[in-house]
Amino acid sequence: MSYPKSFYFSCLLLLLFAIQSCTKTEPGSKLNFEFTFDQNLVEGDQTGRLVLLLSKTDEREPRFSLTDGPDTQLGFGLDVENWNGQNALTFQGDTYGYPIKNMGDMPAGKYYVQAILNRYKEFNLSTGHKVMLPPDMGEGQQWNRKPGNIYSKPMAIEIGTSGGDFKMNLDQIIPPIESPEDTKYIKHIKMKSDLLTKFWGEDTYLGAHVLLPEGFDEHPEAKYPLMIFHGHFPSDFSGFRTSPPDPDMKPEYSARFGVDGYNIMVQQEAYDFYKKWTGPDFPRMIIIEIQHPTPYYDDSYAVNSASQGPYGDAITYELIPHIEEQFRGIGEGWARFLYGGSTGGWEALAVQVMYPDEYNGCFAACPDPVDFRAYTSMDIYSEDNAYYYSSDFKRPLRPGHRNYLGRVDATTEDMNLRELVLGTKSRSGQQFDIWEATYSPQGEDGYPVRLWDKKTGEINKEVAEYWKENYDLSHIIKRDWKTLGPKLEGKIHVYCGDMDNYYLNNAVYLIEEVLEATEEPYYNGEVDYGDRAEHCWNGDQENPNHISRLRYNTMYIPKIIKRIEASAPKGADLKSWRY
Repeated sequence: MSYPKSFYFSCLLLLLFAIQSCTKTEPGSKLNFEFTFDQNLVEGDQTGRLVLLLSKTDEREPRFSLTDGPDTQLGFGLDVENWNGQNALTFQGDTYGYPIKNMGDMPAGKYYVQAILNRYKEFNLSTGHKVMLPPDMGEGQQWNRKPGNIYSKPMAIEIGTSGGDFKMNLDQIIPPIESPEDTKYIKHIKMKSDLLTKFWGEDTYLGAHVLLPEGFDEHPEAKYPLMIFHGHFPSDFSGFRTSPPDPDMKPEYSARFGVDGYNIMVQQEAYDFYKKWTGPDFPRMIIIEIQHPTPYYDDSYAVNSASQGPYGDAITYELIPHIEEQFRGIGEGWARFLYGGSTGGWEALAVQVMYPDEYNGCFAACPDPVDFRAYTSMDIYSEDNAYYYSSDFKRPLRPGHRNYLGRVDATTEDMNLRELVLGTKSRSGQQFDIWEATYSPQGEDGYPVRLWDKKTGEINKEVAEYWKENYDLSHIIKRDWKTLGPKLEGKIHVYCGDMDNYYLNNAVYLIEEVLEATEEPYYNGEVDYGDRAEHCWNGDQENPNHISRLRYNTMYIPKIIKRIEASAPKGADLKSWRY
């Protein structure tokens, strides 16, 4: 059978296109990146994590392009020690990367490249260890935005099939962040913690943004209940705005929620809260958002831990009494309430469980894993690998992130390998590493002991057992209910979407079983789920998630008032703050 010449010509074009589309650097090709930095930017030799970013698009700087999802670009990382800037450092073919593990396997083509050094400093811990960690510089432990980090300008390069040699100079430095200014309603507190200063071997501070009630100055006799909002590092008090939305603001589309003009909605909700907060008959309280970043993350998880120190004690016994004294808080456990979502949801529940007498209720929305039998998509006690399900003949990958319909766009392996590019020894400043920095014992080198091998996913059962006894909230509640029960009755409220993006609802199901089985006393709290709701669902059954997540304060205040009325001790001040 014969074909026309046009057929063979079309086949040839398709073949050439396929070859061009799949072109990679040739085996054994030489691909080198050499780095220097401007010594005028920083003093002395530098130790830290040098990260090279490569992107196929110039829509944004490559340092902002490394993600867990399918739109991620490329990153490669290397620990550097005592680098003087003039002696060139080299990344070669075997430099570790994500999502391509070896630089030598990179496809040929055009890229936009950038390098950044996340600078470390030495901490002399009270445990006797010396560790090199990235200090927080007022940004909340964000490696690609951290003031003082040095980086190169993005540039375009062409990697050929035979590799290439490229030289990059880190000649830019991220400037300091300006502190927010006080207003009539919002004050900013920074206090030195004696407990944390002793642990870290240098002056260490805690901060808070304080929202004062309407009439604070006009009612000097009033003392107020305190609401403590836990969560990630806040640059200022969030969700409070004294003016209507900016009329010149252009509406932006939120891909996460599929909503047009979401930026305007956020400002409108903040303004609506201000009007309620200052309106007549609204309960007068103090609300605080805490700043407690560590060298491992944008916050400490608000509990004591081996590698981060006594943040739980410092917040509960130093920071909160300091704020209550300065702003006329009632200063007693019955008048303090905890709430938050995600990280803040775990913190709210953990602090309530670990300091049961110091707080009178927690509202934990979409909390990080509260039962490690469902540590996202794995059981760290009965399963052997964090990245793969057990199988005789397959290696099924564990999902890490999904949407409300169950579509998976990242695995737990993806998430952890990205972290490994950004830092070794739990120093990436990302999610799985902060869980290790909080929950793990301290190793002989002063860093947290890994729960699993970061490259293979093999779980360390001894570390898992340590996690269980010290930070598995479901296990702790069940184990210690005889003593905890009388102190926690009526205080626990947990909310989660049943399609949480990170599978956090699975752990909530388990802790609900534990709570519902409690006796003498029954826990007498609340656990609720949002149908097809994703991460950040907080108990609102009437509004969509993109709205309810902006209404934490107004949602929980009525429940707090009800709790105060039912549990305040005889003679408690229930009037001075109800003007």
